[in-house]
Amino acid sequence: MDVVAQQDGQDHLTTTTEQGRFCVARCSCGWRGPARRARSQARTDAAAHAGQAASAESEPL
Repeated sequence: MDVVAQQDGQDHLTTTTEQGRFCVARCSCGWRGPARRARSQARTDAAAHAGQAASAESEPL
């Protein structure tokens, strides 16, 4: 599980869940990745989301 701090003080907690033949990445912020046949790709989606959230927080307003 990846953890990235949000601006409001909460963490981005990403997980992957299986739905039939597909695997989906989800985050505690409500984000949901596309359904993937490969678990590794769903994990990559989650890591990319966590990285985008971290970079968005570091940008000045």
